[in-house]
Amino acid sequence: MTRLSVGIDLGTSSVRAGVITEAGDLITMARADYGSDAQSWRDPVCWWTAASTCLHTVIADLSQAGFDPADVHGIAIDGTSGSMVLTDESLAPVTRALMYNDGGLDVQAAQIAACAPNPHITRGSNSALARVLCLIAEDKDAKATHLLHQADFIAARLIGHGGHSDVNNALKTGVDPATGQWPDWMDQLALPLGLLPKAHVPGHPIAPISSENAKEFGLSHSVMVHAGTTDSIAAFLASAPAVTGSAVTSLGTTLAVKVMSPVRVDVPQMGLYSHRLGDGWLVGGASNTGGGVLKELFGDINLTALSEQIDPNIASPLDYYPLVRPGERFPVNDPTLQPRLTPRPIDDAAFLHGILESIARIERKAYSLIADHGGTFPAKIISAGGGASNPVWTKIRSRVLGIPVVEATTPEAAIGAAKLCQTQ
Repeated sequence: MTRLSVGIDLGTSSVRAGVITEAGDLITMARADYGSDAQSWRDPVCWWTAASTCLHTVIADLSQAGFDPADVHGIAIDGTSGSMVLTDESLAPVTRALMYNDGGLDVQAAQIAACAPNPHITRGSNSALARVLCLIAEDKDAKATHLLHQADFIAARLIGHGGHSDVNNALKTGVDPATGQWPDWMDQLALPLGLLPKAHVPGHPIAPISSENAKEFGLSHSVMVHAGTTDSIAAFLASAPAVTGSAVTSLGTTLAVKVMSPVRVDVPQMGLYSHRLGDGWLVGGASNTGGGVLKELFGDINLTALSEQIDPNIASPLDYYPLVRPGERFPVNDPTLQPRLTPRPIDDAAFLHGILESIARIERKAYSLIADHGGTFPAKIISAGGGASNPVWTKIRSRVLGIPVVEATTPEAAIGAAKLCQTQ
């Protein structure tokens, strides 16, 4: 019997699912949009609908590929870090969802700052914990039973009850990733502590899939749902081994850098933090720059064709800080940082060159900051995400960083999520 694992990735633009064998070989992948409305990606009902669509598709593909769906033994989910919703006991949302890039919560940030004894990753007007306090204030009738991060919500729907998370998704909400415990000072906040989920090590078996869902998806009742992780960490796991010095840059809508370290490195005032991963620590941060800026600035222009007009061996003289809107997380932690996108040349290729070069400089600053605070500067970077497939950008980044940059052979975060099922 071949033991199969399913990973579900709730990214910023769509949901993907993948199935792998014990050897890590990919059998099938599926993708589904959150919905036709531009705000569907913010709707937990759309999260579940898209995840269900992907799961139905990959299970059906297994039979066509000569595999037995009964051989699926585990499912794990990753989601965008800091995206969350409050639900009732039946897992129906009782508030809107707040997403990873929702900020401006100054009142809540002040409440946290008054309680937290030291500079903490949960502080700031765009922190995940500030979003929790905002959602609790919106729950006027106190109907909420569970605080669920995006990945938690899908896991809860699969097993039929809430109350579980992982130390990666819960990190920015305040959990101690070394112990999985919530800090004592949280009881000073207007936060019903019963809402907080139990935070497990990523990959930990949580509970079997519900009988209803086993029947719905054509799976065995023994399929185990495992604790998940964030989307950027799942992308890391899909692309690189969890050994010291391994580094992955995810070039999606945003830019995320991660490097494995034997020691934990946290500098929250700079947006630098560590996630627990196996026996080590995955150190890194996420910038608001990235592919989302390219989409905003260039729309439907063919960036591949435009990139071919750029000589990647020549540095652009343009110095930008490309952002879609004000606010940056890492390597500069400044919620008021303004986008810097001028002067704009008449030539679109020259403008693109300046944008790509400037994002590469931000990437270099990110890895240098990690090394300056005790982490490891990588000898090579593996690239994941849509931007990794642009060879001109890859050459620019390699020149700016001074090290080889290669595209991941298995860049899909869903594959990394599926690998979590094989760690416990």
